[in-house]
Amino acid sequence: MDSTNIRTTRVCHVVAMPFPGRGHINPMMNLCKLLASRKKDILITFVVTEEWLGYIGSDPKPDNILFETIPNVIPPERLKAANFPGFYDAVMTKMEAPFEQLLDRLELPVAAIIGDIEVRWSTGVGNRRNIPVALFWTMSASVFSMFHHFDLHIKQSHAKIDLIEQVESIAGMSSSNVEELRTIFHRDDPRVLELALDCISRVPQAQYLLFTSVNEFEPQAFDGLRAIYNFPVYPIGPAIPYLELGESSCETKSYLQWLDSQQTGSVLYISLGSFLSVSNTQMDEIVAGLQITGVRYLWVARGEASRLKDRCGDMGLVVPWCDQLKVLCHPSVGGFWTHCGWNSILEAVFAGVPMLTFPLFLDQDTNSRQIVEDWGNGWRVNDAVKAEKLVTKENIAELVRRFMGAESDEGKQIRRKAKLLQDKCVVAISEGGSSAANLDAFISSISPGKGH
Repeated sequence: MDSTNIRTTRVCHVVAMPFPGRGHINPMMNLCKLLASRKKDILITFVVTEEWLGYIGSDPKPDNILFETIPNVIPPERLKAANFPGFYDAVMTKMEAPFEQLLDRLELPVAAIIGDIEVRWSTGVGNRRNIPVALFWTMSASVFSMFHHFDLHIKQSHAKIDLIEQVESIAGMSSSNVEELRTIFHRDDPRVLELALDCISRVPQAQYLLFTSVNEFEPQAFDGLRAIYNFPVYPIGPAIPYLELGESSCETKSYLQWLDSQQTGSVLYISLGSFLSVSNTQMDEIVAGLQITGVRYLWVARGEASRLKDRCGDMGLVVPWCDQLKVLCHPSVGGFWTHCGWNSILEAVFAGVPMLTFPLFLDQDTNSRQIVEDWGNGWRVNDAVKAEKLVTKENIAELVRRFMGAESDEGKQIRRKAKLLQDKCVVAISEGGSSAANLDAFISSISPGKGH
């Protein structure tokens, strides 16, 4: 379809501004694809840096989603891990001016801006221009609520952010949430956390709050948030690429062919994230533990793939990348060892696959607890209090054997819980379900002629 024709015929123009990172851009694009699938007369301008356009510019997308770029005013992806606080600060301070210049260049009037909460400045831009802003949160509602209540505590008590070690309790938070905050502050850079809390504190300036989660996954958290904010809170998830599952590729990937040759439920899928991973020593223990078990596994190891391939033998297939949702939905996959990134969790829940949790960073401890304690569809690998302690190959082997033993009572229990959660997900995205209804309500509200 000719893009000029799109520009002249679409009536609801939305500008999407994701945080420049894979774990933010993917769910934002998935949200935009969901919006595009439910409203044909919508045009979505998806804004990325020139560097990110190089990464995703050729990815398939609907005709009514168009890319626009801003210059590379932030450090490149390859340097992000070396100085994440500097990268985070640059997103907050360097991108606003070129984004505004881009808005000035757009031909169609903008009906709404969807801005990642961690971009921070999108509400200011929207309010100055009288454009409604929907803030988008890519972690769980439970983590958002935790940060919100901690931010309130700091402001009301005039405490310093790094005094969390001395805090016994915080209003609106459970004792386990307070303990998880301590873990986060012990492990992560205080400057990043200060900026993240500043982003949370600006949410009241928005007109909508969108979540990648599903209402039925976190009902208490969403009820609490609706009581806090005087504008719509819409869980629209899961914001994962489930619309594309039925699309056939002209070539079958080798890892899918390998899965086709395995027994139903026999493969452990392993992925420890795309940004921060584990030490080489811990990697070696995981490999050795897996070899002891005799369990077959598919491991996405990204930069470590070539190093691990030689050590994994015939039982494991190691690849640098895969289509994770297709893998999780494959009948041969019986479990998922995950770092507990929220996007990965949503994909596992959609697929009905139980999880071994191995949290590494920021929100992942809270996500792990949600899986193990609240949902009951997984077990934890590393100790919650001593997350940096090495997990030995013997412990890994014993846990993986039990986890993949689907015929044991405990194995049946976590698989039953995984299936119950999957069923809730299916209902939510079906017509009349909570996520489908929230998507439609949001679209209706921002469409031209509607009040904001």
